[in-house]
Amino acid sequence: MIFKLSLLVPHLLDKDGTSTPTSCTMKLSVALFFAGLFGALAALCILLSFGTDYWLLASETCRPGPAGSLGPGDVVIERGDVVLNSEPVVESTTYYHEGFFWKCTSTDDSVDDTNLLWKLWLANQPQSKVCVHAYLFPFPVDSPAHNATSYESAIIYRGFWSVFMLIGVAAVVVGGFVIICAAPFACHQLYKAGGGLFLLSGVFLLCVVVMYVLWVQVLDVVGLYVDYQRAMVCPGFQLSLHYGPSFMLAPVGIFFALLSGLLFLLIGRSIQIHYH
Repeated sequence: MIFKLSLLVPHLLDKDGTSTPTSCTMKLSVALFFAGLFGALAALCILLSFGTDYWLLASETCRPGPAGSLGPGDVVIERGDVVLNSEPVVESTTYYHEGFFWKCTSTDDSVDDTNLLWKLWLANQPQSKVCVHAYLFPFPVDSPAHNATSYESAIIYRGFWSVFMLIGVAAVVVGGFVIICAAPFACHQLYKAGGGLFLLSGVFLLCVVVMYVLWVQVLDVVGLYVDYQRAMVCPGFQLSLHYGPSFMLAPVGIFFALLSGLLFLLIGRSIQIHYH
C-alpha cells in the first residue's frame, strides 16, 4: 500500500498544468507515507485480533468449600459437617480461551491458575483440548437451565457484538482496497471514501471493545455463572479471568485505524483543493 501511494505525487498538477510547489508535494508525500503505514498496521492488528481466539483467558478451579459456604441444595456448610455428593469433587483446573470463532477448553490435574497465557498459548497444547464454535456463545453462561432469561439476553448481546466485529473488520479490509485503488489516479473521492471506511472500522471496533469490557466486568453474567456453579456443582468453585493478546491488539488497531482514517480524509481534501 505504501509503495502504491507514492505513485500519486507525479499526478499532482495545478489547473494550468504546472507542478505543485515542492513544499506542498513533500508534505503530501509524508502524509501519504504515514497514512499508508498506519493503515497497514491497523489492518494487521485488527485481522490478528479477529482471527485469533485469545480474547479471554480463564480458569475454573474446584476447591473444598470452607465452613459457612453453600453446599449442594443451597445448604450452609458448618464446621465439622461432612458433605455427601454422588460425584466426588476432584481438585483440577479447567482452562479455556475464547474469541470470535472458537471456544477451547482443556483440563489439568494441577490447581495452579497462574501464567494462563503460557499454558494456553505458548506451551504445548494438551491432548485433551476441545474446541467448539463460539459465534453465539454467550460467555460464560453455557446452559439455559438455571436462568433462561439471562441466557437469551446473553445470546442477543453476543449477537450484536459479533455483528459489530464483522462490520469493523469488513470496513478496514474494503478501506484498504479503496486506498490502493485511489493511489494511481489521484482521486480525492476514493481517498475520502477509504478514510471514511477506516474511521467506520475504528468506531465499530471501539464499540466491540467497550461491549466486551462491560460484558465481563460490569454486567452480572459472570456473577450469575459463579453462583450457579457454587450452588449446583462445587461449593469451592473459583473463576479467574484475564484479557488475552487478541483483546490487547484490538485497541492498537482501533488507534491506527482512526489515525489513518483522519489522514486519508485530509489527503483527499488537499488533493481536491490543489488538483481539482
